[in-house]
Amino acid sequence: MYPALAVLQALTAKVETLWVGAQGGIESTLVRRAGISYEEIPAAGIHGVGIKRLPINLSLLIKGYFATRRIIDRFKPDVILLTGGYITIPVALAAHGVPILLVVPDIEPGLALKTAAWFSNYIAVSAEDSIKFFTNKRKVFISGYPTRTDLIKWDKHSARKNFNLQETMPVVLIFGGSKGAHSINQAVLEHLSSLLEIAQVIHISGELDWPSIVARKQELSIQEAGRYHAFPYLHEEMGAALTSADLVVSRAGASTLGEFPILGLAAILVPYPYAWRYQNVNARYLADHGAAILLEDSKLGQQLLSTVKQLLEDSSRLKKMRTAMLNLSHPQAAALIGQRLFLLAGERS
Repeated sequence: MYPALAVLQALTAKVETLWVGAQGGIESTLVRRAGISYEEIPAAGIHGVGIKRLPINLSLLIKGYFATRRIIDRFKPDVILLTGGYITIPVALAAHGVPILLVVPDIEPGLALKTAAWFSNYIAVSAEDSIKFFTNKRKVFISGYPTRTDLIKWDKHSARKNFNLQETMPVVLIFGGSKGAHSINQAVLEHLSSLLEIAQVIHISGELDWPSIVARKQELSIQEAGRYHAFPYLHEEMGAALTSADLVVSRAGASTLGEFPILGLAAILVPYPYAWRYQNVNARYLADHGAAILLEDSKLGQQLLSTVKQLLEDSSRLKKMRTAMLNLSHPQAAALIGQRLFLLAGERS
C-alpha cells in the first residue's frame, strides 16, 4: 500500500488513478484519505492455506479475476502498478495486454509476486539481493523501497517538539506495524518503568492492545508519564515519530527497508514468527549490513531491555548503525518507478 502511495506522490504529471484493493482490506481508509478513487474485488491467499479453506479461496480468486476484467474494460488503464497482496494474481491474469510494473517491497517475494512476475513488463526491487529470486532478470531493476514525502519533511527539533519531547534525552520508537504487535507491546509494558529511566518512549501499539496501554499508563508516576507517549496509530505524524527517534524497535515488514534507511534510523528488529519467512529475511538483510540487530520474538521478554540499554549506552555503535542504515537508502526510488510507469504507458500508446 505505502509503496504505491509513494509512487503516486512522485508522479510529475497529472494522471487519472483507480486503486483496486481486496475486499475487507485495511488500505481502503488510507487510500480514500489520500483522495484516490477506490474499488474492491474478492481475493484471498492460497499459500499455506488448509485443504478445507483452499477451494473457498480459489473461488474468491476466480471471482476477483472477473471483477478485475470488468474494472479494466470500464477504466481502460494505460499501465498497471502492482505492489503485492492477495489481489496480485487475479489482477495480473486479468490485465490482458495492459503493461504491468510489479513492485517487490520485501527482499524475498512471496508466491503471489513470483507468479505475477511472469506477466510483468518490469519488476522493481528494493535491493540487489532480490534479483536472484526471478528467472527473467532482464525485467528487474533496483529502485529501492519507495517512501512517502511526508516522512522526510521533519527535522529532529520540530519532530520532537511535535510530541513535547525533551531535546537532551534519548528517544526510542516502538511499533509493530499497522495492526500492532502483541508480543512487542507485552514486552514493553513489562519493562516500561525501566525503559523510561533511560529514554523517552513513543509507543504505537495498534488498536487491539490499546486498552492495556491506557491502563498501564495510568499507573505511571508523573515523571514516567511525561516520558511515555503512546498512540494506537499515527497517520500524518508518523514521519515525526521516526525522525524523533534515536532507535526504533519494530517488526521487519517491507517498510523497514525504505523508511529506516532514508532517515538513518538504527533498529532492533523482531520478525513476526507466525508468518512466512519474509520478515526474517528483511531483518537479516539489514543486520548483515550492520544497520540493525535481529531479536527473536521468543526472547523479547528477556532481551528487549538489555539490548535497548546497551545500544543507548554505546554511542559509537549507534552512530555506525545509523550510517550503515543511511547507506542503504534509495531517496529516488519512487521517482524511478514513476519514470518506468510513464515509459510503459508511452509504449502502449
